[in-house]
Amino acid sequence: MELALLYSGGKDSSLAATLLDRFYDVRCVTGSFGLTDDWEHAERAAVELGFPFERVELDRAVAEEATERMLADGYPRNGIQRVHEHALETIAEHDVDAIADGSRRDDRVPTVSRAQAQSLEDRHGVDYISPLSGFGRHAVDRLVEETFEVQQGPSEEVPKADYEDELRALIAEEHGAETVAEVFPAHDQTYVRGRND
Repeated sequence: MELALLYSGGKDSSLAATLLDRFYDVRCVTGSFGLTDDWEHAERAAVELGFPFERVELDRAVAEEATERMLADGYPRNGIQRVHEHALETIAEHDVDAIADGSRRDDRVPTVSRAQAQSLEDRHGVDYISPLSGFGRHAVDRLVEETFEVQQGPSEEVPKADYEDELRALIAEEHGAETVAEVFPAHDQTYVRGRND
C-alpha cells in the first residue's frame, strides 16, 4: 500500500516514516511554495533514511493568506495550521492509499481533528494516519534518541524543510526581518542526519 507522508526532515516526521514503514510503502513528501530551497534538506534526510522523496508544489496564494493571518494575529499558529491543511489536501490528490503526518498528541499546531480526518478520507478515498498522535513529546524524544542522529538548535541555524521557513521568507520579503521576529517566537528545530548505528 502506498503512503505519502508530509515530511520536513525533522525528528517527528522521520519517526513517523520509520513507524509506518513496516505496513506501507512510505514516500516522504515535502510541500513547497517555491520560495526557498529548504526542501532539499528534507530530501537529503529522506534519502539518508532510505525513503523515496517527492516535492509537491503548494499554492502560493495559500502562503500569502497564511502570512496575512499571522501578521494580523501576531503569532504563527493559525497560518501554519492553514498551510498544513492545504498540504494534506494536496498530497491526498496523489495516487496513494494513505496520507500521514508527524503530528504528536501534545502539538498545539498543526493538528487534525477527527472531523477533518474523516472529511479528507471521504473526499479523497485515502486513509489519514497520524502515527504519533498517541505519543507525547518526551516519548518521541526518547524514541528519536535511540533511533536517529539528530542536529538540534535555533530555528535560524538548523536546516529543515517545513512550512515555517517559507512563511518566514515571505514575511521577510514583504514586511522585513523585524516583522518575522515579532511573529515567530524563538525555538529549537531538529534535523535528522541519519540512523544511529
